Amino acid sequence: MHRRRRTALLLSVAIAAAPVLTACGNDAHPGAAAVVGGQRITVAQLENRVGEVRAAQRAAVPDESQYAQVIAKSGTLPRDVLHTMVLDQVLHRAARDAGVTVTRKEIQGMRGDLEEQVGGAKALEAAWLQQYGIPPQRLDENLRLQLEAQKLATSLGTDTGKPAFWNALSEASKKLDIDLNPRYGTWDVQKSSRADAKTPWVREVTAAGIQPTM
Repeated sequence: MHRRRRTALLLSVAIAAAPVLTACGNDAHPGAAAVVGGQRITVAQLENRVGEVRAAQRAAVPDESQYAQVIAKSGTLPRDVLHTMVLDQVLHRAARDAGVTVTRKEIQGMRGDLEEQVGGAKALEAAWLQQYGIPPQRLDENLRLQLEAQKLATSLGTDTGKPAFWNALSEASKKLDIDLNPRYGTWDVQKSSRADAKTPWVREVTAAGIQPTM
């Protein structure tokens, strides 16, 4: 029996460049990059995640001049990574409130479908790193996020581009009482995004030969 493949979604953290503020930290939460649901995302944790991306980029681009170009094009990486870390918790809270869960089998199925589309595991890892700044060790985590978004939208009888979906994320943002360190911007509760984000964070995978299939 033919299995219907899921339309692949992904987090786009293409956030507009903005000047990094010089504040040393949030006075109310020293050492925190953000506080989400009363839990700190520390600057050290954020730097570790950014380091994962940089290490993966360095391994993928051994040429010094090319690597310098990669760095130049991803100058907002710390803010982009923090955006994803916070949004992960927002979406997870919204999914939990809606009774949505994602299984390991579902993640593996989605990954298998995408690998088939792009030509294997390494090709998929390279595409996610190059286009979306997701290092290989975070790929399954990112796919879980995509599945949560899909299943949450389905449970609400809508899709990820409609107001009902975003309203659910907005409610989750309110419950989590998100507080960003000023150096990384602010969190827009209504949009469930950093305030300077210009592009939606969920969109169909249609670039670089990754085409949704039915």
